[in-house]
Parts: sequence; structure tokens; C-alpha cells
Amino acid sequence: MALVTFGPGTELWERFGHNAILIKDRASGAQRLYNYGMFDFAQKDFFLNFARGRMLYRIDVTDPADEFPQYRAEGRWIVEQDLNLTPAQRATLGDYLAWNARPENAQYRYDYFTANCSTRVRDALDAALGGAIHARLIAPSRGFTYRMDALRLMRPDPVLMVLMDAGLGPFADTRLSYWAESFVPMEFLRYVREVTVRDSAGNLVPLVARETVIDAGRLPAPPEFPPNWIWQAIAIGVLAGLGLLALARKRAQAWARWTFATSASLIALACGIGGLVLVGLWAFTDHVAAWHNENIALLDPLCLLVLPAWIASARASWQPSRFVRITSALIAFFAAFELFLKIYPSFGQDNRFWIALLLPIHAALAAGVNWRPCAIKPDPALRPTSAANKS
Repeated sequence: MALVTFGPGTELWERFGHNAILIKDRASGAQRLYNYGMFDFAQKDFFLNFARGRMLYRIDVTDPADEFPQYRAEGRWIVEQDLNLTPAQRATLGDYLAWNARPENAQYRYDYFTANCSTRVRDALDAALGGAIHARLIAPSRGFTYRMDALRLMRPDPVLMVLMDAGLGPFADTRLSYWAESFVPMEFLRYVREVTVRDSAGNLVPLVARETVIDAGRLPAPPEFPPNWIWQAIAIGVLAGLGLLALARKRAQAWARWTFATSASLIALACGIGGLVLVGLWAFTDHVAAWHNENIALLDPLCLLVLPAWIASARASWQPSRFVRITSALIAFFAAFELFLKIYPSFGQDNRFWIALLLPIHAALAAGVNWRPCAIKPDPALRPTSAANKS
């Protein structure tokens, strides 16, 4: 029996890599690959269930002679780790996988971090070994979090990476043990090398008896660490905020009014819709990693309330109402309060990027309507002369 690990691919669902359990029948020479990562876009209500966080995946049994060439064609590496299992452990694992692969047992509720292809493989092996893997991997940690692993593995798709970062709540910032971080197949491959077990004679031996690189692959390895874009976010946020203030001061010029109105409207629309999405993920889905998301204070749904005002600000005669002044101040206050909360350990979400990016922008918009006149004052020199003073 062996653990087979496949490197990351280029498709979105391949970025985290993959693994499976290989069973070789010594008598017949037949090989069966037990694969927990099967899903089907044609499944009834697949996209609705995906949005609600109620995805159903299944285990499938395939022939490695059919599977391996597909991974080779995609340029993904393949590593096989033969495992030191006793005859009893082999029988236990084989019986469990055969039972699990039955049609009535094959499906399971999928979760990206806690119930994916790798955690199911890990749990099956651990059960056959009487908890030996869990006992060895539950304590050590390299300090990584779900967010850190997700962002580094999604780095080749920067737009999706940023959206994922915005959608992850504090659950994603839990410091992971090796056991928990084994949700990444490549990390489980590394950590399982450190596990030792008792052989049939009671001797302590490595769980991995032999490791073979079946194919080296041709795709570049993912980065070891997630990107750190805090300073870039600060620069963009501060420059954008100063730009909005400068445009507000130059409202006498049509180009400045239209640029300000367009920029403020797009920001309000993006933040408002983003905030509604975060509220929806928390309130109406089973995406646990998105619950309690503190970015709701930054991607604020209140921004939609002032959107009509920002659109109207393109008019020369526009004056912000009291409602707009108060609402924009509240939006800025909530963003600033989120920064203040970072001093409390109980608010452990790592959303520094979003604070750095959006706090200066919200503050600038609030300042633009609260601390200076926004209407265009007529120039006295251009006032028409009264009829009595005409020559």
C-alpha cells in the first residue's frame, strides 16, 4: 500500500495538489487507486450547493495506469510513498476503503480545509494505524495558517487570491499543527515522513518505507510563503485618499467633479456589494471559514447608501446632505475601529492588507464631505452688473 501525491496543476481546483491511496494486489498484480477528490459539474444543483457551502464529493476507484498519464500530461509531479503497514493494518485499511467506495457510502460533505481529498486520505490511514499519525502530527507546528497556505498556493491567480483573502474570516487564521496543515497534500507528504510505527515484531520503524518519484513534472513549484503586500496596500490607499481629497478641492472644474464622482461611485459600489456578499456568506451559507468576517467593517454595505450621492456629486450645484455626511463618517469610523481592534488578541483575523488599503480611502471620502464646502461658489468678479450701474 502506498500514499500517492500529485503536485499542483494550472486549473483553479488543482492549485492545492492532490493525493490518493494506492493498493497493490500482490497475487494478481492489479492496482487500485482510491481517490477522494471526485466532483461533477453536472451534478444536480452543483453551483448552488457550491455557493451555499454544501458540496458533495465522492471517493472513486480507478486504475493508476489510466490516471497517471493524465497528471503527466498536465505537467504535474507524482510521488509514491510505500508504507510500512502490518498485515492486520493492510486488511483494516483495505476493508475500510472497499466499504467507503460502495455507491451508498461514496459521497461526503466537502470542505476546503477540513474535509478534502487529503484529510480523508490522512484520516483513513490514521484509523488503520490506530491513531499513530495523529499522535505524531498534532503537536508540532510551523506557525502557518489556512489563510497563509491558501494565499501562497493561489498566488498564480492574483485576482482570485485577493478575493479569497477578502472572503476568509478569523477561522482561517488559526495556527495549524502539522495534522491540520495536512489538508495540503504536499504538506502531508512531507509530514508523513516523520511518522514512526510499530512493525509486526514490535520494532519502531518509519511509516514511509520507500519514496519514489514517478514523474518530476514540469510546472514550477508554488511559493513557500504567501505574498506580503502590506506596504503596497498602504501606498495605494494613501495615494488614492489624497487623490480623492485633491479632486474634492477642485470641484470648480468639471473634469475634477466627474473624476471624483466616478471614482467615489465605483468605490462605494465595490465595497457595498462586497460587504453584502460577506454578510451573505456568514448568514446564509455553510462556509465556516467565511463566518465572522471582520472585513464587513471595511467592505461596508453602508457604502451603497451613499452611492446616489456620489453619482450626484458630478453636478456643479451638488451639496452633501446631512445623511451623507453622517453615513460617510460612520463608514470611516467603522474602518478605523477595525484597526483599533487589532490590539486585542480575540480579534485575530489577519486583514491588515484590507485595513491599509481601504481605511485611507474611507477617511478621505468622509473628510471630503464633512470638513470643507463641497458646493461651487460663484466668483464675485463674474456676477452680472445691475442695470442701474450700466453706462
